[in-house]
Amino acid sequence: MSSLIPATSLTAQTIAEKVQSGEWTALETLENYLTQIAKSDAEIHAFNTVLEDEARAAARAIDERVALGEDVGPLAGVPVAVKDNLCTKGMRTTASSKILENWKPPYDATVVKRLADAGATLIGKTNMDEFAMGSSTENSAFGPTRNPHDLTCVPGGSSGGSAAAVAAGFSPVAIGSDTGGSIRQPASLCGVVGVKPTYGGVSRYGLLAFASSLDQVGPFANTVRDAAIVHEVIGGYDPKDSTSISEPFPSFLDAIEDGVEGLKIGIISELMGDIDGISSEVIQKTREAATLLSKNGALVEEVSIPASLYCLSAYYLIAPAEASSNLSRYDGVRYGLRVDGETLAEMNINTRTEGFGDEVKRRIMLGTYALSAGYFDAYYGKALKVRRLLAQNFDEVYSKYDALLSPTSPCTAFKLGEKTSDPMTMYVNDVCTIPSNLVGHPAISVPFGSGSDGMPIGVQILAPPMQEALMYRVASTLESAEK
Repeated sequence: MSSLIPATSLTAQTIAEKVQSGEWTALETLENYLTQIAKSDAEIHAFNTVLEDEARAAARAIDERVALGEDVGPLAGVPVAVKDNLCTKGMRTTASSKILENWKPPYDATVVKRLADAGATLIGKTNMDEFAMGSSTENSAFGPTRNPHDLTCVPGGSSGGSAAAVAAGFSPVAIGSDTGGSIRQPASLCGVVGVKPTYGGVSRYGLLAFASSLDQVGPFANTVRDAAIVHEVIGGYDPKDSTSISEPFPSFLDAIEDGVEGLKIGIISELMGDIDGISSEVIQKTREAATLLSKNGALVEEVSIPASLYCLSAYYLIAPAEASSNLSRYDGVRYGLRVDGETLAEMNINTRTEGFGDEVKRRIMLGTYALSAGYFDAYYGKALKVRRLLAQNFDEVYSKYDALLSPTSPCTAFKLGEKTSDPMTMYVNDVCTIPSNLVGHPAISVPFGSGSDGMPIGVQILAPPMQEALMYRVASTLESAEK
């Protein structure tokens, strides 16, 4: 097993403190990470674009401000990798698709701007499944990303490049997007922390949409505290996003070390073996995590969320339906790839045929079918009913419990190419993470040991909407106990 995991990993908190104090410079910190990228990314392929010149210019500007005695921000000099579906002004943003291969947006996503305002340096744009449609980062038009723990394995997806970048030491933190588990599942497979915030808690302005009612932007990090720091930076109300929550969130950091004594935590029974495909060692690790929380003073019991058994089916009707609408904008007329034809219709067809990969085409067709007049009620309408029922299930459980626990991924990282021939087998990788997306609640994946194959396993902590502070408390306790 060939591994490219660094011996040590600096935290974003440490870097920011050292740069702000003048002990380190942002430029020398950046150069250390650029050296690591140059050394190993040819094998891993975490990045679609490494922004060396732009990052160096940003780092020099930070150092100049520090020298003047300015407060640069909570991410002073911290290199950050950003998923390639977040707009970066004048810098290539591809969504790992041929249809946007050379597109340079005229504006920054809100998340990108907030990172820069906090003193971060954007080190590069990370590889992903095309338009975030996948669970292995094998659906990229520019080739797959490999897991730094074992180069023969996938890193998970769709934010596999961001997860791999953190795991490989290319950046201390990274940003991904999560539609059905696309942050948490690769975090689990790569052995890092990954967070899906409350829907509306982080701006989606400048995020290339997959499924607008499900998409959310969130951080990857090596520690729970780093994830919370980045989350506070990128979160908050944004008038440019119509779904953004205007109500302020409690601090994620004030109570992060308060422990779990007195909390009631439920283990979702349906995700502990009632669904095919969840491995016994993943279930065992989740039970060990429950035991640790119990030893730290939490009351841990099994709870039932019956509608979770139908989430996978509901998601793969709702998400493709929204994708079929969102991706209609890529028509060869307004921006991106154009493949000429004798008529406008022929040009549209040629552009989309050549520009989209197989998985994207598959989901567009699934979504269009589900929304068609003859099948809307039978498929899409029923999926929405499941979504409503799921929300009711969660409301009932959260009236009695503070947080929930489950596996993140049903298995450890699988081999490259192992599941590409069977889309349904691939889709099962989202079975534990999809419920949080359907109801819009926050969830975090925390590394918790490894399987018999030596590959990382993550456990998932779920919390009610806008209760990230509680979620981070539980996650921090689990992280500390596991160490």
